[in-house]
Amino acid sequence: MTPTDETPAPAPAPAAPDDDAAALAASMMDAARQGRADVLRPLLAQGAPVDMQDASGSTMLMLAAYHGHAALVTVLLEHGADPELMNDRGQSPLAGAAFKGYEDVVRALLAGGADPDAGAPSARETAAYFRRAEITALLDGDGDGA
Repeated sequence: MTPTDETPAPAPAPAAPDDDAAALAASMMDAARQGRADVLRPLLAQGAPVDMQDASGSTMLMLAAYHGHAALVTVLLEHGADPELMNDRGQSPLAGAAFKGYEDVVRALLAGGADPDAGAPSARETAAYFRRAEITALLDGDGDGA
C-alpha cells in the first residue's frame, strides 16, 4: 500500500518531559544572569533545584555573582545554594565576583559561607592578581560588613 494524498500527516509528537525540563533549566539560568529574583523565587519555593549546573558547570549562584546581582545571590543562598560549587574550570562564585570587583556580591557570598580560599584560582588570589584592594580587604575580614 502506498500513501495517497488522502492519507493524513502524522500528528507531531508532544514535547518530551526532558525537553520541558531543559527549557525550564535554560530559562532559570537566563533569569540568574539577568538578576531576576522575581522569576526565580517562586520556582525555588516550588522545589526547583537551586544548584543545577549548565553545560560549563556554572550554577545560578555563579551566574548571578558574575553578573553583579547581589540581591539574587542572597535569595539563592537563602534557598540553599552551595557557595562552594565550582564550575568546570574550578572557579567559585566568590572568585567570579572578586574578578569583576562586585563588593556587594562578595559581601553576600561571604555572609552565605563562601570560602575565600576555595577554587583555582581562589577569590583571594584573583583579588590580589587584579589589584582589587577593596575586595582583598573584604576577603581578609578587614572591610565593612565582612
